[in-house]
Amino acid sequence: MNKFINHIQLGYLGLLPFLACVGWPLLVGSNNFNMQFFTFYSIAILAFMSGNLWHAGQQSYRDAVKAILPILPLGFLAFLPQHITLAWLAVSFWLVLLFEKTSPQWQSYHADYQKMRFVLTSVVFVCHILVIGISLYPN
Repeated sequence: MNKFINHIQLGYLGLLPFLACVGWPLLVGSNNFNMQFFTFYSIAILAFMSGNLWHAGQQSYRDAVKAILPILPLGFLAFLPQHITLAWLAVSFWLVLLFEKTSPQWQSYHADYQKMRFVLTSVVFVCHILVIGISLYPN
């Protein structure tokens, strides 16, 4: 049980930078550094979550594709407006959760962990929507 409690605590702690990037512009105004930090942090967390889909030695080719699909277009998105990149990231967090829920390992995860994953994905998605709004209407 402690193993899952630690994962849950770490999961919620990982929300702090997302929430800070949403709150910061409300306190001091929007700036480019905040937007870039949010985007890079989101990419890092998405890559980490996608990497967790990879279970070496237990995956089929199809499962490997699921692990890289959310992060594959990120290099191309760097050339598009930031709000499009943020929209892809927002959708990708749901995609990773969907892929995780369809894996055989999902059923062996503790119910609290499963609930936490849904809550985290929901909060991260809302943060992305708010930051998209901030990036489109910075003042």
